[in-house]
Amino acid sequence: MIGLGKFVTVLAFPLILSGCVTGAEYSTNQAGFASVADKTAIVTTKQTVWIQNQNQARSAAAEVKSLLARKKSLDVETAVQIALLNNKGLQAAYADLGDSAADAWQSTMFINPTVSIGTTGMGTPELEAFKTIEGMITTNILALATKKTDVAIADTRFRRAQLTAALRTLQVAADTRRAWIGAVAAWENVGQLQRAQAAADAASELAEKLGETGAMAKGAQAREHVFVAELAGETAKARLAARLAKEELTRLMGLWGSDLDYQVPNGLPTLPKSVVKRDTIEAEALKNRIDLQVAKLELEATARSYGLTEATRYVTDLEILTGFETEREVEEDEKKTETTAQVELEFAIPIFDTGKARMRKAEVAYMRAANLLAEKAVNVRSEARSAYEAYRSNYDIARHYRNNVVPLRTKVEEESLLTYNGMISNTFDLLSDTRDKINSILLSVNAKRDFWLAEANLAPAIYGGGATNASTETEVAAASEGGGGH
Repeated sequence: MIGLGKFVTVLAFPLILSGCVTGAEYSTNQAGFASVADKTAIVTTKQTVWIQNQNQARSAAAEVKSLLARKKSLDVETAVQIALLNNKGLQAAYADLGDSAADAWQSTMFINPTVSIGTTGMGTPELEAFKTIEGMITTNILALATKKTDVAIADTRFRRAQLTAALRTLQVAADTRRAWIGAVAAWENVGQLQRAQAAADAASELAEKLGETGAMAKGAQAREHVFVAELAGETAKARLAARLAKEELTRLMGLWGSDLDYQVPNGLPTLPKSVVKRDTIEAEALKNRIDLQVAKLELEATARSYGLTEATRYVTDLEILTGFETEREVEEDEKKTETTAQVELEFAIPIFDTGKARMRKAEVAYMRAANLLAEKAVNVRSEARSAYEAYRSNYDIARHYRNNVVPLRTKVEEESLLTYNGMISNTFDLLSDTRDKINSILLSVNAKRDFWLAEANLAPAIYGGGATNASTETEVAAASEGGGGH
């Protein structure tokens, strides 16, 4: 025998098992985004964009500058539109959607086989005449058998990523709306305090002149002066809070540099003549809440994973390699070729795992997802009821301050001023009445702000994206009291 050559090939016949799976839905640069844009546009009535290149970035920046230049002061709808075009955290959420699309696309791809080549007899004089070259191409049949399920799981995760991106979009819109309301209300507070400050300054100057003539005692003069000083401190605090609130709005809109010169109105819109009735708000929330839909997909994905575990629990510890072996021999001038089928098993460690632990883990994961979905449904109902209750009650409270408290305080101050001019009442009584009127006006402004915040929370309660309960609304209101942007 002059020489011997052998070539072994294990062919992967693979892809017949996976069916005709296509990744066209996941392969585009904007995969899944049209659904996100359409779903959120129904709620926000605004457009959002997924920026992925320089041209898109320049176009979005130009649109933002155009929106900022259209009006002297920024209204709430314009602020929301700018945030949806320019918020970088939102763009990061869209990148997560792209990542999920790539994973789903990858799941539809053909399974790559493994190629290995080896030789024997090299460098050994005794075996030099018996050289063997072996080559093997292998694939994992288990992965092929479960490919359809893997694609379905990846698609479920892709749809969940779409809903998550939509939820993030609604959250940015709702946060921006609330920030605008807080900023404008804060500057309205500043305006009220400045008007009170002007009146107090005039009274203090008059008191000083009366004191010079001996017509006002030093104690009465001191009361006038301390009232002015305290009011100046309150005005400075309110102005600081307003600037900080404007910064919050600026962050949500993603603005910096020369774009910081924008202005917001000096006051919130007046209260509407009536409130909108939402008798079916619970049903609307259960039907439309995107976070509830995400929880449903979580359960679906867990269920699919559970089915995969159950189907493969007995073979998860081994790989089945199958194909054909081709052997070629060369002896003197005669060539022989022989082809035989081949099946091999490759075991993983540990080989004594029967899959029962994984089955239990899958069952527990499914029950966890099911209970979280049930809890979410209960919470969605409660949040919807709370949002409408806050909306309805805050409207009544704001109307009460506007129609009753402020007019009465104004009347008291006017009467006090008349009696003061007639030397019937003293300075202290007039100062007290003026202070009470200022406080009532500020409470009225804050009550109006609370109503508009509650109105802004209705859409998130129905569709998702940052719905808050009544206690949280109160905390937000308290934190922004006297603050805003200008």
